[in-house]
Amino acid sequence: TPGAMSGSGPEEEEAGLQEARLQEAERDWAAAKAFYDNLVSKKPRPPKPQHAITVAVSSRALFDLVEERRIYEEQGVEKYVEYQQQNENVTLKPGPAFHFVKALEHVNARLLELYPDDEERFDIVLMTNNHAQVGVRLINSINHYGLTIERFCMTGGKSPIGYLTAYLTNLYLSADSEKVQEAIEAGIASATMFTANKDVAYSDTQLRVAFDGDAVLFSDESEQIVKEQGLDKFFEHEQLNENKPLAQGPLKGFLEDLGKLQKKFYAKNERLNCPIRTFLVTARSAASSGARVLKTLRSWGLEIDEALFLAGAPKGPILVKIRPHIFFDDQMFHIEGAQKLGTIAAHVPYGIAQKYHKSA
Repeated sequence: TPGAMSGSGPEEEEAGLQEARLQEAERDWAAAKAFYDNLVSKKPRPPKPQHAITVAVSSRALFDLVEERRIYEEQGVEKYVEYQQQNENVTLKPGPAFHFVKALEHVNARLLELYPDDEERFDIVLMTNNHAQVGVRLINSINHYGLTIERFCMTGGKSPIGYLTAYLTNLYLSADSEKVQEAIEAGIASATMFTANKDVAYSDTQLRVAFDGDAVLFSDESEQIVKEQGLDKFFEHEQLNENKPLAQGPLKGFLEDLGKLQKKFYAKNERLNCPIRTFLVTARSAASSGARVLKTLRSWGLEIDEALFLAGAPKGPILVKIRPHIFFDDQMFHIEGAQKLGTIAAHVPYGIAQKYHKSA
């Protein structure tokens, strides 16, 4: 072709140089990453958020901050921060979510033994409206107890609720009922933590989670009928609709997460030694309204390890036998009854029961 030139021109040379620079940058990056990886300890890194089951816990749920809260309310934020800094080497005592978090970490340790490269495990995030100046005391206390909490969100007095979605939160636990209500309204599974009034021993080898049914795992559809039309109408309604699954409630997703992890243990022939056990503790009576509940769980493809139908009897004495690390219920009188007998309870502010609770 007339005017054609042999050899490589300036454009080809520049492209070649650019390619060489890119390859050199890739080699530098790989070398830097290898160096960093060699520096990292054997402590497992947090899983990527998109793979993890993220449990966000407030500082007042994780630790006992009753005295610190009193200083904040009586003397203001500056005195509070000053007190926390002066006491940053004083280890905080465990709060209501502490034993639950420890149990989550035991499950993680077992998962890492069976699936060392799998990231589908719990990631605990400290989600607090504390100021960053208080962070040193929180870090010191977390390290004292050997907890693996690497992700912190400290919002300096602002509500942390907006960050829950960004952190892909599966469950949020707080001692602040207003923040929990805000999170529930934002569609995030949440509960207000209450300390037990008695010390009890919790399992170190098995995470034990107890759920109420209506307005916790399921919607409050049936509870509305009880409140507005009475028990007889409720029984009639449940028997008529026995084969129609209940709509899901705010904690259904968390039960689903627990079920996924249980199946990972079952796949390794660890069913009898599974470190997760789930309980349904419901005021429903089995004969009159239990079938719909069990059929709903079946339709969701979910298993519950133990189902206890109490037919209106108090839940506290049964929970003493179960000794769950956490018990979720939507009604405060069940929470208070559980507390009195030594169960750590978590109130789920969802459904019609909240209307009756507020009016009372």
